[in-house]
Amino acid sequence: MPPSRGALIKQHHLVAGGGGFVGSHLVDLFLARGDTVTIVDNFVTGRRSNIAHLDGDERVTVVEHDVTAPFPVAITRGRYDTVLDLASPASPDDFKTMPLEILAVGSTGTRNLLDLALAQQARFFLASTSEVYGDPLVHPQPETYWGNVSSIGPRSCYDEAKRFSEALAMAYCRTHGLDVRIARIFNTYGERMRPHDGRVVNTFVMQALRNEPVTLHGDGLQTRSFCHVADEIVGLAAVLDGHLTGPINVGNPAEFTMRELAELVIELTASSSPVIHVALPEERDGDPLQRCPDISLIRDSYGWEPTVSLRDGLLRMIDWFRTNEDLS
Repeated sequence: MPPSRGALIKQHHLVAGGGGFVGSHLVDLFLARGDTVTIVDNFVTGRRSNIAHLDGDERVTVVEHDVTAPFPVAITRGRYDTVLDLASPASPDDFKTMPLEILAVGSTGTRNLLDLALAQQARFFLASTSEVYGDPLVHPQPETYWGNVSSIGPRSCYDEAKRFSEALAMAYCRTHGLDVRIARIFNTYGERMRPHDGRVVNTFVMQALRNEPVTLHGDGLQTRSFCHVADEIVGLAAVLDGHLTGPINVGNPAEFTMRELAELVIELTASSSPVIHVALPEERDGDPLQRCPDISLIRDSYGWEPTVSLRDGLLRMIDWFRTNEDLS
């Protein structure tokens, strides 16, 4: 078992998906506290630009590899205190274009990482998702809620892959005594998001920055609870370092309708974009009408709760997109 963070002992983390949006920010957090990191990513949805600022940092090793394939010596020869699974594609467009890959990474990929953690006697961390709750009949969603999930719908490749990952991690915990932590991530946004992956915040921001119509699907009254990535990674680190196996919700309980989000994005970008309504596309069928985390467990256990308002987080994200993305 890895040492307690309370002892301020430096650790070596293997972060699968460390080139992704959330993963790359988590790598930065680990480095800021003095740890070392091995990033494993096949860069299908992760981006090298997310970790370009780490070039030349001797505390970071980058291994380009698909976690569904057997691990090369470059990975197995390492000595890790923690193994973190953030490897899955996670956007609506990915559900449509890569369903088989998502199912593979949530099964074979997670098992490969679990086996590595077991061999190393490392703590295993699974980045799960609020999608395991499906289209919830309980609101807000506590960890004790079992969910309302379609196993055959267009989103099932991701929902069911993560549900299986959780079951697999808990089987290793019960059968092998592996030290496991499970976090359920709710809608996270911020700098380094892919601009065109179909998620709502980056879609609205890009449309507004280009003065294009901002597209509301359906009536725009669906709700989400948006957590800025700076808050999210602190919550994830609290789960990783903490004593609870989980699952533990990590998200922002402040709830907004899609119309409210669209209007705020237009205001903050000073855009001339109109808001238009479009039909819900088939691939989004089963998209939850409401999503909001009950964060009582993480707040009461670890004292974590988000501090970045949606307005402030969007301003950071908008500035980053203006500077780093092609708006032409």
